[in-house]
Amino acid sequence: MDVQGNLSILKDYRAYLRVEKGLRPLTCEAYDSDLKTFSEFLETRQGVLKNATQQDVAAFLEHLRAHSIDSRSAARKLSCLRGFYKWLLLDKRIHHDPTVNIESPKAWKVLPKSLAEPEVAEILDRAGIMASHPQARATDLRDRAILELLYAGGLRVSEITALSTGDLALDAGRIQVRGKGDKERIVPIGKTAVEALEIYLREGRPHLARISTKRKTAARRQDATRLFLSIRGMPLTRQWIWHMVKTGNDTASPHRLRHSCATHIDYLVVGSSGSPPSAGAARRATRMRPPEPYHPGAGGQPARWR
Repeated sequence: MDVQGNLSILKDYRAYLRVEKGLRPLTCEAYDSDLKTFSEFLETRQGVLKNATQQDVAAFLEHLRAHSIDSRSAARKLSCLRGFYKWLLLDKRIHHDPTVNIESPKAWKVLPKSLAEPEVAEILDRAGIMASHPQARATDLRDRAILELLYAGGLRVSEITALSTGDLALDAGRIQVRGKGDKERIVPIGKTAVEALEIYLREGRPHLARISTKRKTAARRQDATRLFLSIRGMPLTRQWIWHMVKTGNDTASPHRLRHSCATHIDYLVVGSSGSPPSAGAARRATRMRPPEPYHPGAGGQPARWR
């Protein structure tokens, strides 16, 4: 392992940055620091700067990620490495650039944390208690239906606000959703979500829709077909739904409920493994399993929905 060779190359590169590129001393020091960090990482892999491979660079970025280095800092270090190896290539000191085809850390996506099953249960149970009160308001029935749908269907907020009454097929335990790019898909929902929607449609929405019928414009009559309406008979906004979810739990968000759906869907795996489901899995199944037996078909959808 040629450690002295690393030091010699870094010295030459510092001179290049300072003299030919005309960079400021502090900028040169920052580049030098990043390159030394990479050089030290290579030493743990018995490697040197001149012989670094794409696997070395990728492993270095993963090392940064594992040590909680944010994507912006990691992207800066990768930019430094790209400039360094471009110089080595032009100076004919190497024959291959190891940073080619390396994905920029700016593209890293951190998945949102899901809520624990008891947290989700608390949010939904609280909404259920409000909706089951003898003097429950139409908005209580609506809010419960929204929360159950966010979790059971894993829907985006924009998809919730865009739903119309014609998108529902509750007897089949499914809804038609228009997502990004106006693409449509069929989403199965569980028994609890179906029941919440049925009660809202029967006892809650008519009161809200009655308000919207008093307005005469064509645009507003079209709005009246939206599934979820405000107390003024207007379609709900994304901001309003975010606020409603936050009111139930300040650490929650519609996006976290959506991610929780994906995380908790493991009840299907538990059910197919032959082992008895846990109490938590049983509760999730009630909320997320369609009302009839779920038999995955092509595309992961029940055969009768294909």
